Amino acid sequence: MRADRLVSLVLLLRHRGRLSAATLARELEVSTRTVLRDIEALSAAGVPVYAERGRHGGFALLPGFQTELTGLNHDEALALLIAGSRRGAQAFGLGSALASAMLKVVDALPETQRDTAAGAARRLLVDPETDLLSRRVAAEEVPDAIVAEVRRAVFAGHKLRIHYAAAGRKPQWRTVDPIGLVTVRDQGYLLATRAGEDRTYRLSRLRAAEELPEPAQRADRVDLDRAWQERGTRFRTGGDQVTVLARVRPPRREGLVGTALAVLAEESDADGWLRLEVTFQDDRHAEWALWQLGTDAEALSPRWLRTALRDRAAAITSRYDAPAGLTTVDSRRTP
Repeated sequence: MRADRLVSLVLLLRHRGRLSAATLARELEVSTRTVLRDIEALSAAGVPVYAERGRHGGFALLPGFQTELTGLNHDEALALLIAGSRRGAQAFGLGSALASAMLKVVDALPETQRDTAAGAARRLLVDPETDLLSRRVAAEEVPDAIVAEVRRAVFAGHKLRIHYAAAGRKPQWRTVDPIGLVTVRDQGYLLATRAGEDRTYRLSRLRAAEELPEPAQRADRVDLDRAWQERGTRFRTGGDQVTVLARVRPPRREGLVGTALAVLAEESDADGWLRLEVTFQDDRHAEWALWQLGTDAEALSPRWLRTALRDRAAAITSRYDAPAGLTTVDSRRTP
């Protein structure tokens, strides 16, 4: 741990120049006394770090001190910088480690590579926090201590005890055999088995986690991509799914298909509309998907869905028939 901290200290001084002991302590999350001891250790090891006195003083490195990482071309360096800009590491509690690693990579690049790659990376944006409609893409927050415990169990191949709160239920303790970790749109998942049955746990629903010493019952090799696809298929074909027959204008097809679990059939009508048979997770999912397409889609069946959409439209009409700020009941009482 101290060796990593010493490297980080040197890189901070390389990139940011003169820094005070207080600033270094804050960046490294240690005490100023620890920083002073680390500075002495670096000096004893031959690293040219020196102190400047005065109001704006601090610690600095002699100009020209650096190490270089050779063998990387421009595109390879750019790929590393772009990979470091993704937020997926946050879901696994590796955000700070990724930031530290990228700092080391940038510092070790030859000067010509460093300038051109860093400049090009600023021209690319990956996974912004909002989309074009200013809708915030919120990443789920999971305490680093919990994710670290899960991560250790996954890598060590040990059983894991988790305090998990399933949707709509109180948290319960359970012991699982961890298989791997998956992140999808900044949401982290633990793939595991419990009593031999496949289980998928959302990391944001973990309230606590404890790595156990017993070895996990799992295969030596795993294809996480295949495992995720198989679990996704089972999820889409289980539960209280409903099948809907709907018509949609061609430009809005993706709006319907993108929210459905599966498309079972599709054909064109004589008027140019598309007729699709699609499945949704449940009744509420189906009603929401058709409603958000407005007059660009029509539910043909089941009958209950047509009724639900009609009633919702009638309620909206009634609301806007009344004076602004009043309900339909209030408007009838107005002289």
